[in-house]
Amino acid sequence: MTDILTDIDVAALDAEARRILELNDRGGYTVPTDGLYPYQWNWDSAFAGLGFAAVNNDRAWTEVETLFSGQWDNGMVPHILFHRPDPGYFPGPDVWGTEDAVGRGACAVASSGISQPPVAASLAWRIYRADPAAGADRLRALFPKLLAYHRWIMAARAETGAVVITHPWEAGRDNAPDWDEAMAGVDPVGVQPYTRRDTGHVDPRMRPTKEDYDRYIWLVQFGRDRKWDEAAIAAESPFRVADPTMSFTTLRSTRDLAAMAEVLGEDAGEIRNWVARLEEGAETLWNPGIGAYDAKNLRTGNFAGSLSNASFLCWWAGLRDDRAVPALDALLARSPFALPSHDPEGPKFDHLRYWRGPVWGVMNYLAGNGMEEAGLAEQADRVRADTARLIAENGFAEYFSPIDGTPAGGATFTWTAAVWLAWASPSAIRGQKKD
Repeated sequence: MTDILTDIDVAALDAEARRILELNDRGGYTVPTDGLYPYQWNWDSAFAGLGFAAVNNDRAWTEVETLFSGQWDNGMVPHILFHRPDPGYFPGPDVWGTEDAVGRGACAVASSGISQPPVAASLAWRIYRADPAAGADRLRALFPKLLAYHRWIMAARAETGAVVITHPWEAGRDNAPDWDEAMAGVDPVGVQPYTRRDTGHVDPRMRPTKEDYDRYIWLVQFGRDRKWDEAAIAAESPFRVADPTMSFTTLRSTRDLAAMAEVLGEDAGEIRNWVARLEEGAETLWNPGIGAYDAKNLRTGNFAGSLSNASFLCWWAGLRDDRAVPALDALLARSPFALPSHDPEGPKFDHLRYWRGPVWGVMNYLAGNGMEEAGLAEQADRVRADTARLIAENGFAEYFSPIDGTPAGGATFTWTAAVWLAWASPSAIRGQKKD
């Protein structure tokens, strides 16, 4: 991969990535990028911790610890923590209305009412392994909180073994075609008037449509009206989708949680039972029609028929499934840059519209590392090299066109900088080989 970057000033890119982490640091937590995302996001923050681990291990742990300062009494870790007021963001804490939510308890941090892909355990485990001596006490303090988070996931979201989402935002892949059928079942009647803020920061053609947003806000109001009661939402909501991203990140994080338990001398029996159940659930997401893993609408039983970057998180989850290799190889062959968030040959592909086509560095990190662990060295090298080339040639954007590399979404993006420092940079590769 280093041959691809022979004309690139790697040291300057490393320095810029470190500068972005500092730029977006709000004292104990980072924002994804200024303006567009002014709060602490769940999986963004875990990736920020991974990036900080390359330069400041203490700051890396603080990032994750601050994320868990917003954990609810029932174990849920929200997808947004509203540490400071910012009237420029919608929907803010007043719209979410979680003050008296079921299961929230006395948490002092205002938050949303949903979660996000639980990568925290996996990335905290990597932070620990980077410096076990410095992280031992902090891992021990964090472990019961991670355990409670996973216990909540298994109780509230894993009724089929696969992990479900109750809102597209929860998957982190907001407007992916995976949810189109389920979203069509949401009639946004009664949505209160609102003004979007995201399109004031980013070209609207790179963001979800108004039709999508109306349904997003309807689902927020639906959850708020039920005081974020998981049982009521599960019983009554028209939107409940088993998601590859949530399922595979949960499975991997659960495996890593078991590894933590062993290091800490804790009983891992319950965790291993979760692993077995999640493995069974993952099989329910195998769609032979596309030769890959797929989202499933639990209200209809239908697969989405969507070949996406999430389809290839199976190896990150620890599954050794050769069935998915042909679909991966075919997707790589028809994608100038890997991995697109939706198949470029699909009728719903849009190379610049958020999760309907663009490449995301964090998804490449998860998928590429999983491929490498599964022995898919050629494919892993391709994903890593493309990620490095996109960043080196186009900057630390939120996401990129898989067709021509056009940077899109927010700029000076925290998790893109983190992925560079931890994985994509030739400096990171040299450090890993040395270790």
